[in-house]
Amino acid sequence: MEAVRTAVTIAFIVISIVLIIVVLMQEGKENGLSGALTGSSDSYWAKNKGRSKDSVIKKVTVCLAVLFFVLAILIRSKWLA
Repeated sequence: MEAVRTAVTIAFIVISIVLIIVVLMQEGKENGLSGALTGSSDSYWAKNKGRSKDSVIKKVTVCLAVLFFVLAILIRSKWLA
């Protein structure tokens, strides 16, 4: 049972590091009000090209966050004790 606990702990550490990297890869939303006031005009292709990459990164972030919390609960539980 100790080998399973070690494997889960290693997976938890790896997921933590990957989650940090994926969150840092996300683009900021700095074009909010200033983009509306200055009238920034991006083409349809430019808007959707970045959005598709952002949507994939957001989905990966959500999946990694769920795994992170599941493994955190599993590590703290008595199932692996």
